[in-house]
Amino acid sequence: MSSPLADRIRPETLDEVAGQKHLIGEGRILRRIIESGDTPNLIFYGPSGVGKTTVAKIIAKKSGKKLCYLNATTASTADIKEIVSSIGGIEAENGILLYLDEIQYFNKKQQQILLSYIENGDITLIASTTENPYFYVYNAILSRSTVFEFKTLSSTDIEELLGRAVKKLGEENGGEITVSEENKAKIARAAAGDVRRALNMLELCFMLTIGADKSTISDDVVEQILAGNSVRYDREGDEHYDIISAYQKSMRGSDPDAAIYYLARLLAAGDLPSACRRLLVCANEDVGLAYPQIIPIVKAAVDTALQVGLPEARIPLANAVIAVATAPKSNSAYMAINSAMADVESGNTGDIPRRLQNKHFDGEGAVQKGQNYLYPHDYPMHYVNQQYLPDNLKNRRYYTYGDNKVERKIGEYWNNIKK
Repeated sequence: MSSPLADRIRPETLDEVAGQKHLIGEGRILRRIIESGDTPNLIFYGPSGVGKTTVAKIIAKKSGKKLCYLNATTASTADIKEIVSSIGGIEAENGILLYLDEIQYFNKKQQQILLSYIENGDITLIASTTENPYFYVYNAILSRSTVFEFKTLSSTDIEELLGRAVKKLGEENGGEITVSEENKAKIARAAAGDVRRALNMLELCFMLTIGADKSTISDDVVEQILAGNSVRYDREGDEHYDIISAYQKSMRGSDPDAAIYYLARLLAAGDLPSACRRLLVCANEDVGLAYPQIIPIVKAAVDTALQVGLPEARIPLANAVIAVATAPKSNSAYMAINSAMADVESGNTGDIPRRLQNKHFDGEGAVQKGQNYLYPHDYPMHYVNQQYLPDNLKNRRYYTYGDNKVERKIGEYWNNIKK
């Protein structure tokens, strides 16, 4: 039993693969491709532990090609050349199927070396990545491959697999192993969609079970193993951006329960900076002028959180997150600055009106004498009508009052004065 349990019960057929029915269920496109025996270049995209490698091995076995494996995190150009050198040999008479794990770690030159052999058909590529391939994979390889997205497995899928794993452990140890349905469900939930994590936790539970016969995995052992192992989070991967996106969108969508949940996931992973940064952005972008007092409130909560650190940081952040989620919303300032920036970046600018320029002396050559600036405080209600924007933008409207109570009142105030 030197190899991990995940390898010992690795599925041999598509029907044994947990989940991914949208790809390998009866009649689904990837299953039809595999069953045809004519394997194109494929890219499998999805989180760790969801069956990408397993499906690739099933394809290789069915294709009859020589299977070569490389992990891009450690492979070099020399490793690629060694695989290429076997083209045309007895072992590779039906061709080579290269399974390249974590292709995103191959640089452009390494991917280009592969490309020439992919184009002439000497190598069939199946690459896997946990990152979005459209951002990390060389376009020429993408254009010659079909991308399939593998989804995170449901707890039900993982529980079913755990049942098979428990049976396998019993067979290997000459006796029946018992795990309660409740404990299998706990392990499945803690794995957060990662089959490999679930199987590793189950095997640890089995190894630590007290008793000579090791026939029953106790509740106490399961709780010990699950403690500290329930968070799957990669700060550099897609899941990081998915969680912080869901965090801000939940606050924007005025759902305090969802916002607190995603805050908890960030903090459980120790990602205090992302939790604070997105909270500050959301207060300004999504609440904004509907309740401008929220901005110093959130800033104070973030400062406190960064000062006290985790785990206490969760308390001021929880206050601020709920305040932002339940506050009235307005993105009027956000839209105004975006509109103004669009004009500036497109070159749609003009001369600053003379009355606003920082000039106090007119030389002999000045066509227009005097700045003619009107000082608003010299006029009733501290307002006077004069042009502030350049001539070519004088009728431009960047800011529109939001439909919330605060901005409506401010709009009414200024409309009355400006009339």
